[in-house]
This record gives sequence, structure tokens and C-alpha cells, in this order.
Amino acid sequence: MKLLIGDKNYSSWSMRPWLLLTHFGIPFEEVLIHLNQPGTTEAILAHTPQGAGKVPCLIDDAQHATWDSLAIAETLAERFPQHALWPRDATARARARSVSAEMHSGFGELRSNMWMNIRASFPGKNATPGVLADIARIEAIWRDCLDAHGGPFLFGEFSIADAMYAPVAMRFNTWRPALSETATAYVERITALPAVQAWIDAARRETHAVPYQDVCP
Repeated sequence: MKLLIGDKNYSSWSMRPWLLLTHFGIPFEEVLIHLNQPGTTEAILAHTPQGAGKVPCLIDDAQHATWDSLAIAETLAERFPQHALWPRDATARARARSVSAEMHSGFGELRSNMWMNIRASFPGKNATPGVLADIARIEAIWRDCLDAHGGPFLFGEFSIADAMYAPVAMRFNTWRPALSETATAYVERITALPAVQAWIDAARRETHAVPYQDVCP
């Protein structure tokens, strides 16, 4: 399989399936395509003409393309049932799908104002009322899941739900909003995961820059 991704420093969507493949030891070839370049879309479509011209995109052995991070996660869960990408328990699995979908479709204020930039440091900035409301909801999700399933991750063991929220942890590392003790500890655990550390290390080694994301107004 091939996974097309964008820059590790910026591409929160790419981070999610990459973490799943890496954490669970599923072999894949990484194809990194720089974002915000004149030929970015064409470069993606060169690998997958039937795709949407966006990353991430998973191309399987039969050259079938799956794009969108949550769609890729579901595909991996179907293809590799030996790994508990979703919780095995049906009730926990339904909740994990719900909080993953909420991350996938929501939190627009956080996305717009605290974008992912692993190499940057913008402590205390852009904490607008809308952002703080998004953070409060994320903290509630994390607290409720950790309380219900005992940690160390949202549903006990690392799963798709944690991969969906890993870029949020990266944002919190960059922007340093005030967080509860529970949320801070969860961010630290996510950050310490070997797969996450590998992503962070690679992001810091990248030299390609997207200037408008490297400056906080």
C-alpha cells in the first residue's frame, strides 16, 4: 500500500492514518507531497487519477484509492481486523466512532485559529471565545472517555479515536492554551507515543515552509 501525505509539519489530516499504520505496524510506502505548491494537486492525481486530488490518500495493492482520513481509518479497520483499530466492545466502538466523527466534522474555530504547525510556538495566542468553547468540548470528550475506559488512551488502548485527536494535541503543544490537568496529561501521553515522536521528528527535519502558517497575526 501507498499513503500519500502532505508536509508532516502542517498536515493534520495526513497525520491520522500515518499514525495508525505506523503504530499498528502495518507496512506501507509513504509518498510525501508538499502542500500549497502550484503543482500539488497534479502531483497527487498523478498517483491516483480517480481520487479527489487531496491528501491523505491510501492506494491499495489493486490501485484502489481511499481518501479522507476517517474513510482511510475505516478501511484499515476492515482490512486488518487482527488489530483493534476500533474498540472490540460494541458500545465503546459506537462511542469511539461518534467522538471521531465529531472531531472530523467539527471544531472549526480551533482549526481556523490554532492550526497545526509543529515547528512553531505561539503560546497563549488566538484564544478567542469560539476557540475556548471548542477546547472545552474537547476536554469534556477526553475526560468522559478516560473516566469511562480507564485510560491511558481514550478507549483504553490506542485506537482510531486517539489518532483523530492526535493533531489536536500537536496544536495544544504549539499554542499552549490553558488546559485541565487531565487534558494536559493526555496530551503528554499522546506526544510520547513512538509513532507520534517519529512524526514530530520528521516534521522538525522538513525544510519546506508554508509562510502564511508560520506567522501568527
